[in-house]
Amino acid sequence: MSRKIRILIVEDETAIRTGLKDVLVYHGYDVDDAADGPSGLQKAVSGRFDLILLDVMLPGLDGFEICERIRADDREQAIIMLTAKSGDEDVIAGLSLGADDYVSKPFSVAQLVLRIRAVLRRTRIGMEMDHRIRLGEDVEIDTRNLCGQRGAEKVAFTRREIEILQYLKLNSDRPVPRDELLNKLWGYAKDLGIETRTVDIHIAKLRRKLEPDPSQPRHLITVRGAGYRLLVAE
Repeated sequence: MSRKIRILIVEDETAIRTGLKDVLVYHGYDVDDAADGPSGLQKAVSGRFDLILLDVMLPGLDGFEICERIRADDREQAIIMLTAKSGDEDVIAGLSLGADDYVSKPFSVAQLVLRIRAVLRRTRIGMEMDHRIRLGEDVEIDTRNLCGQRGAEKVAFTRREIEILQYLKLNSDRPVPRDELLNKLWGYAKDLGIETRTVDIHIAKLRRKLEPDPSQPRHLITVRGAGYRLLVAE
């Protein structure tokens, strides 16, 4: 790109805000920051940022309300929320309001940089997504026409199955939890545990179409305790 990627940090703890700014500038980003909710919201809606790092607990206006207001104005704005709580409530609340990802404090700076890159990659290439997905040497999927080939066998896919494969491809550097798939693709925000079989059923159907032996998957694998991962061919 000819211009630097712009990131806004909205964080009230001076040490964290300053440290994040230094790290992101070092990695080549153009960084602005705000120390409270109202000024963070004002910058978020008036500036043009590629990504916003948004703390949940802020003076004046909390991160949830800021996220909701940003989403009302711009559905495409990339947002990563920072939370000091270890429970699921903040995570589920943030994702349900439209955050693209979340990072729990204390966090590894290296991990945060990787998460930032992953979100930026998804938002930037989402509209220009490659219409073909290759798995191993024998599977190729045409996402536009909802079809594919496994060896000599032709395979048909549903729109939902293609959406799952596309999302897993965009996040192929990590396992994707069931709850994230439910939130991003089905829109579920509450009582997620009740619905996890929905994802499992779709994954099982995909394996029957993609894998020579669905009981020993090579392309669409389960990472125990973490979620599903698609092993995409380079």
